[in-house]
Amino acid sequence: MNNHIPPHGAIRKRLLAAVAAIALTGAAGFAVVSNTVPVLADPVYVKTVQAVPSFADVVEQVSPAVVSVLVKSRVEPAAADGSQFFFSGPDFDNLPDGSPLKRLFKQYQDQQKHHRHNNDQGGKLRPTAQGSGFFISDDGYLVTNNHVVKGGGAFSVRMDDGTEYDAKLIGTDPRTDLAVLKVDGKGKKFTYVQWADDSKVRVGDWVVAVGNPFGLGGTVTAGIISARGRDIGAGPYDDFIQIDAAVNHGNSGGPDFNMNGEVVGINTAIFSPSGGNVGIAFAIPASTAKGVIQDLIKDGQVDRGWLGVQIQPVTKDIANSLGLSDEKGALVAEPQGDSPAKTAGIKAGDVITAVDGKAVDSPKELARLIGGMNPGKSVQIKVWRDGSDKTLDVKLGEMPAPDKIASADNSNQQNSNTADTLDRFGLTVTPSDNGKGLVVTDVDPNSDASDRGIRAGDVIVAVNSKDVNSASDVDQAASEAAKAGRKAVLVRIMRDDNSRFVALPVAKG
Repeated sequence: MNNHIPPHGAIRKRLLAAVAAIALTGAAGFAVVSNTVPVLADPVYVKTVQAVPSFADVVEQVSPAVVSVLVKSRVEPAAADGSQFFFSGPDFDNLPDGSPLKRLFKQYQDQQKHHRHNNDQGGKLRPTAQGSGFFISDDGYLVTNNHVVKGGGAFSVRMDDGTEYDAKLIGTDPRTDLAVLKVDGKGKKFTYVQWADDSKVRVGDWVVAVGNPFGLGGTVTAGIISARGRDIGAGPYDDFIQIDAAVNHGNSGGPDFNMNGEVVGINTAIFSPSGGNVGIAFAIPASTAKGVIQDLIKDGQVDRGWLGVQIQPVTKDIANSLGLSDEKGALVAEPQGDSPAKTAGIKAGDVITAVDGKAVDSPKELARLIGGMNPGKSVQIKVWRDGSDKTLDVKLGEMPAPDKIASADNSNQQNSNTADTLDRFGLTVTPSDNGKGLVVTDVDPNSDASDRGIRAGDVIVAVNSKDVNSASDVDQAASEAAKAGRKAVLVRIMRDDNSRFVALPVAKG
């Protein structure tokens, strides 16, 4: 017997040869190895074209165009200890002559007369705020934030070389938080920058932020664009660029540059639990700022078109209740009184789907479209109403000042009428005192109505665009929707004089 054992390497070669033979022959009784091995896709591999660039060339070119904005406001006279000094109480004219209190009061009156003589507004201008800004023309027009200059009585800018110039406020736009200042350089030509085409900006692109954080003067930070189209609840024109460059207090109004030295956005807000940089900052896009700044330079204000509607998003449930094929458009909760929308016949429950042929995907899109048009312009508004499209001609008005919210008497009080139960919705209701609508007196906490935010005190005024004044009206509207194959009904409610829509499933529970 031959007890010779082949060396380890020889055994391995024989095994590999056997496996290869099986794979090639695919003999009966054997699995074909090549058919059992999965074919893997190539892994992701990004070939680096160049090393991470230096920002020095960009910074060197743009820094002379970026300034620190210094704001002074009028401050009332204060006592020596820094506290405000006020008189109240007795009639000082009736105090005895020689009284220490009367002498003190007379001194105060004399001081006030002196201040008023030298300053008609009765206060001294003192530094109160600092921010950032940048020149957009060689003759001294510069951009900053409205919240930087708000309430200011005098303004100046400090250049990157330390030179200071007085500045004049040309105009502000609180809705976009933008402002324009003008520096008289006595013939000096200022270095200025231009706007980028932010439609070409992509998430992941580099940006360089230059500004005046904490009053330190010209400071440069860099990062990338983290997101676009951010809505942070600042107003109807929210469309912010989110960046992760270090931005802090004092950077407000400062520019974010691309690698060509063009302004991509203007820093306006940061997200921070502590008040410091956490890598989430928001900038006004160049495309938004450019038109606003042009209007401010030309007229000192921005004139926007006004439709005059309360609007809300179209959710999946709302779309289903209205027979819409997708969740796009702006649902009209209420046309405002004496507004262009109401005059043109736009109604609560209409869904605005297009303006002059341009699709409206959301309430924000509608606000931007209308706000970008001039007052007096006639536009065609396409709405979805009662299961079909309808086009209305509307002459836009002028956007009212962003101040008031009318406070009317809230008559949504319960009366002594017998309450009815809407079992399918989990609601208890009673007719309102004025006979229009149903006051919700109780909401089942486990109901769809509760999940969708309906609460006691709300007034149901319509279901599927039909006015309701009794529980039977609601049941009838729900039954008609179910027969039509709808899974939900659109319920219009009033709360604190504001109208909104809620989609409730037709089926019980």
